[in-house]
Amino acid sequence: MSEQKITINGSLLAFEPGQSILEIAEENGIDIPKLCHLKGAKPTGACRMCLVEVDGWGGLSASCVTPAADGLVVHTESTKVIESRKNTLELLMASGNHNCAIGTPGGSNWEEFQEKAHEYDKGANLCPAWGDCMLQTYAYRYQVKGDMFAKSECPYPLEDTNPFITRDFSRCILCGRCVQACNEIQVNRALSIGKRGSDAKVITGIDTTLADSNCVFCGECIQVCPVGALVEKDVVKIKDHWINDKVRTTCSYCGVGCQLNLHVKDNKVIKVTGVEDAAPNYGSLCVKGRYGFDFISSPERLTKPLIKKDGEFIESSWDEALDLVSNKFNEIKKEHGADALGVFTSARITNEENYIAHKFTRAVLKTNNIDHCARL
Repeated sequence: MSEQKITINGSLLAFEPGQSILEIAEENGIDIPKLCHLKGAKPTGACRMCLVEVDGWGGLSASCVTPAADGLVVHTESTKVIESRKNTLELLMASGNHNCAIGTPGGSNWEEFQEKAHEYDKGANLCPAWGDCMLQTYAYRYQVKGDMFAKSECPYPLEDTNPFITRDFSRCILCGRCVQACNEIQVNRALSIGKRGSDAKVITGIDTTLADSNCVFCGECIQVCPVGALVEKDVVKIKDHWINDKVRTTCSYCGVGCQLNLHVKDNKVIKVTGVEDAAPNYGSLCVKGRYGFDFISSPERLTKPLIKKDGEFIESSWDEALDLVSNKFNEIKKEHGADALGVFTSARITNEENYIAHKFTRAVLKTNNIDHCARL
């Protein structure tokens, strides 16, 4: 079978049968805007941002659901395509509370608006996803002001009754990414699209709160949300939270080895996200991996070894503490034999750390008394 090729923006590109136009473009570094498309889930073509123009075809086509065919000539940034994207952005920004447009609400200029909007008060001013919002990114890219259509008010109040996630329906664009992430990737089946027409909304169960639904608070919906509809409840309270450093690390809660990005501000972890396109989790996390980080900066955390003297724990140096443990081990071995000692390891440490514990037990302590406890 001869190699099949497609032309995108003047470049002749080979592709495999069954690939979509969007997949081929992304493989070759061609950026096509998208809001609803979610890697690993079935494409829906719902947002209409990924429309492209194909020579010889009458209208525009959603590149995420359009399979490539040999000989197609595709344009991703034609005049017709750009006008369509601008119109889509205008409609999206008119549907709720989106202040990410170029230009300014209330007659002031954009810089003045941003300076005054740094304190977020549940919707009126700066969006909690400011600086990390795909809708904002595309508004900047296509210079859309968002004032072409009259604003439509959201009939649903903000929900922040659970400990982890704030749901701001006024910022939801109904892209469906959270629903697909919940149902197709995490398979929790807590979210769905409910109601119809202008009353449509993302619901949990029979339209209950997250706390009363099947939600396990893995936070996958937050990670895939392209706007400010789903955010970490505590993060939005931090001024300029979008300005932070990312440090990659491995989750310590179990032995799977999920890859994390720790978002650090002022030497404190303010949130955790999964590392995209990295094994074994590919961005997904459990509730502990995503939200169990408060202990890092806890004032109750032990930062120095403690030795009990006269019935009370006192701080000591690492050398003193390790010498004490080593001497106690030797005393026990001398008096009762090596098999009087035993070691417990944990599922919450890495395979490498468990291996070291195994070598220490057998090679240093000279005993086979080592076991694993998942609850440690």
